[in-house]
Amino acid sequence: MNEVPPPAPVRTDHPVTAPSDVPGTVVSDERATARGDDVARAQPATSTSPIWARQVVALRAAGFRSLSLLGVLALLCVVGTATSANFLTASNLINILTLASVIGVVTVGATFVVIGGGIDLSVGAIVAVATVWATTTQTQSYGAYVMAFTAVSVGTGAGILNGVLVAYGRLVPFIVTLATMAGGYGLAEQLSDRKSQFVTVTAFTDIAQQRLLGIPWLVYILVAVVAVGWLVLNRTVFGRRTLAIGGNPEAARLAGLHVRGHVLTLYAVSGLCCGIAAVMLAARTNTGASTLGQGYELDSIAAVVIGGTLLAGGRGSLVGSMLGVLVFTTITNLFILNSLSTPLQHIAKGAIIVAAILLQRRGTRTT
Repeated sequence: MNEVPPPAPVRTDHPVTAPSDVPGTVVSDERATARGDDVARAQPATSTSPIWARQVVALRAAGFRSLSLLGVLALLCVVGTATSANFLTASNLINILTLASVIGVVTVGATFVVIGGGIDLSVGAIVAVATVWATTTQTQSYGAYVMAFTAVSVGTGAGILNGVLVAYGRLVPFIVTLATMAGGYGLAEQLSDRKSQFVTVTAFTDIAQQRLLGIPWLVYILVAVVAVGWLVLNRTVFGRRTLAIGGNPEAARLAGLHVRGHVLTLYAVSGLCCGIAAVMLAARTNTGASTLGQGYELDSIAAVVIGGTLLAGGRGSLVGSMLGVLVFTTITNLFILNSLSTPLQHIAKGAIIVAAILLQRRGTRTT
């Protein structure tokens, strides 16, 4: 009697996977995303997962960078105490925080843009235009609230313009914001006729003059903006999408994210922060001028870089950016207290930026 041979194995070019409903099977990332967070939580990464390991390394690197910046701040405080008797006085420390408040708000918006894979060189020009527009005679006649609303609206509008050109015009962010920077300073000069516009509305200048518990309102505004920014970046879907788009925009698009709309929103956030900073700066200086905000583009990007945010996008920290702002503000304060020249200050800042980028490259290779 002839034996029946066993069936030949079936060959296929596609891997055979178990149905996703079978307990214990691994669901692909796309299907897990489609089925919601419950599926993702039901299958946590194990200690042997490469993704888990990279996340741990990244968190440790972020913590190391923050501790390093705190160490730099401590060193600067030691140098300041040794070189000037006025450094650790309450008035000088409050002065450092006040100086850091305006550029700090600008840096919050810049951090979002850089994490999302972009760059904004127009922040200084946007601040200048917003201060000029908010302090015109006609605007001041409507009072402090209209002045503040005008500055915030101008800043947000300029950010939206950048976002439209970058996201929907598919233009290079560097070129777009460079053009906006040039045009912004030119518009500010045209509106102000190259003259400073003095603020006559007392309620507006009170934003910078009034204090709570001995600390200017400007510092509280910075704390509020940073707190909101931190929550958005670390505790919301918007923040997670920002990291995803900055890390790999094409993968984010394939995953169903509206990349262009999100990029537009990031630049709008940057413009909004510039508008808030314009209100603070005009109130503090009691003027609106085309020269206000000059250099903010470099200072904000420098603070973002030394704070640990990748210029390529996909990773960053608002806490690190704020520590970077404090480092640069403290350096500026030290140079002023010791009557050192501005060129030396720029050299010191440049050296810090180069060192930060070198450390960033080294950290990227290790992670």
